[in-house]
Amino acid sequence: MNDHPTIALDAMGGDFGPQVVVPAALEILNHNQKVDLILVGDEGVLTQALASSPYLGNRLAIRHASEIVEMHEPPSKALRNKKDSSMRVAIDLVKEGKAAACVSAGNTGALMAISKFVLKTIPGIDRPAIIGVVPSLNGHTHVLDLGANVDSSAEHLRQFAIMAYELVKAVEHNPNPKVGLLNIGEEEIKGNEQVKQAMKLIAESHINFIGSVEGNDIYTGDVDIVVTDGFIGNVALKTSEGLAKMISEALKQAFSENLLTKLAGLIALPVLRTFRKRFDPRQYNGASLVGLRGIVVKSHGNADCVAFAKAIEIAILEIEHAVPEKIGARMAELIAEGMSA
Repeated sequence: MNDHPTIALDAMGGDFGPQVVVPAALEILNHNQKVDLILVGDEGVLTQALASSPYLGNRLAIRHASEIVEMHEPPSKALRNKKDSSMRVAIDLVKEGKAAACVSAGNTGALMAISKFVLKTIPGIDRPAIIGVVPSLNGHTHVLDLGANVDSSAEHLRQFAIMAYELVKAVEHNPNPKVGLLNIGEEEIKGNEQVKQAMKLIAESHINFIGSVEGNDIYTGDVDIVVTDGFIGNVALKTSEGLAKMISEALKQAFSENLLTKLAGLIALPVLRTFRKRFDPRQYNGASLVGLRGIVVKSHGNADCVAFAKAIEIAILEIEHAVPEKIGARMAELIAEGMSA
């Protein structure tokens, strides 16, 4: 291995395992000369996968792991009973300093539980959160939490806002990203007590907080970060994915009804291709488990090679911009000011 940042890949996780992870890893190595990768999983399976797509460089290694965390396995079982799983070994490599980040398409609950147990949270952070990106009219919007915490307190929401603010500042070179708190209206009187209390706490946290935003604001491009709890965030994400799929299928049906609509489809093909490329969900794959003392990126379980490579690219960005360290520094400042939980 060379003197480059190294990323550990859970090669057995997700719906497709090595079938997707191996070619995605090779794609990254071919296009990025400043990163090394470790494939973590069954050595025999991975060696065979590489045999059909030989890699002749020295920036790819295999680390054997004898177990696999199944997609629907209880997180507690994975944490307690599978200490040699590809997921656990990949996270252990981050803990040991042998990798700067871990990327996995495996069981989300298990990934969160193992990551928090092994890596621990940054001082001042009670719980990690899952932050992802969704497309908007002006580019994209970062949203958290996307499912890690379904019973977040007002203080947790404040921590989420600070973590997201520091992450977006770092990776997007945005000196003052706009942060909004998801609510049922923009007026201060709207929302439950949790949201009202969170509004006050976030407003006192020295970030660019613009107040309450509604669900449609996620897509307008008028806000950079939308903060909510994991229950609402996950519902919003899955609703968005379902809507995108419905629109795609509806367009296909509309342009396939008769000869005239098929002709119209041919004429509109360049526009449709541009639209599809801009809103391709694979380009937004990869959600970070922010708040840990290390970088862990969760890929969608059914990601293909393009999507999984995108998740690796997110890990590379966070390594380059030292995201955990910057969140840690920010939390240390707030703790010194007496603003810790």
